[in-house]
Amino acid sequence: MAGHGKDYEKVYVWSVLLRVYHWVFALSIFVLIATGLYIDWPWTNTWMEGSHQWTMALMRYIHYVAGMLFTMAVITRIYLWFFGNKNEKVWDFAPITPRNIKNMFTTAFYYAYLTDSHEHRTGHNAMAGMSYVMTILLAVVQFITGFYLLYPESSFFVSLGSIFGTQQTARFIHHILNWYFAIFALVHIYIASWNDIRNPEGLISSIFSGYKFFPKDHH
Repeated sequence: MAGHGKDYEKVYVWSVLLRVYHWVFALSIFVLIATGLYIDWPWTNTWMEGSHQWTMALMRYIHYVAGMLFTMAVITRIYLWFFGNKNEKVWDFAPITPRNIKNMFTTAFYYAYLTDSHEHRTGHNAMAGMSYVMTILLAVVQFITGFYLLYPESSFFVSLGSIFGTQQTARFIHHILNWYFAIFALVHIYIASWNDIRNPEGLISSIFSGYKFFPKDHH
């Protein structure tokens, strides 16, 4: 493959499990945001509830199923932090090495249009990787508060959820994080599209195929 005056090579980056996680996580977020907003503000309540459609019960059930998928996806990503391929492990992109710390700053300059050069990395750059780590950790908070609200009679989930205080406090945190994930999804789509247009690495297609393209001299 040739492009931008350079020869490119095809490199296998993302495992099947990582790609399955990504799409389950993405789709469950979309469903959880939509149904969560409806549960918080049931705008059809006055003209559909009480009928055979029982919209709130349906939305709660869909929210529950999506929440289970969301939880499994988060656990899968944490597993891949430690047992995935070399591009998926957390220390590949965590700013704990001089290379990754440098990469985090140079990526920030690149995103801010302060430089045109950037490091070609097979996995995540350090800035993206850290935003994903923070998102996964917040996702853990999100599903714990969700289970705390869903199973108030369960001593196990109450013991986990009570670290957030009362159920009302947990509900507030759950609601705020709902907006975090909505904003995160929009920013993620924008940056992925921006990168895909600006660089011939095939960033978006890689999350379908598992492959990226890099200059042969990028090592």
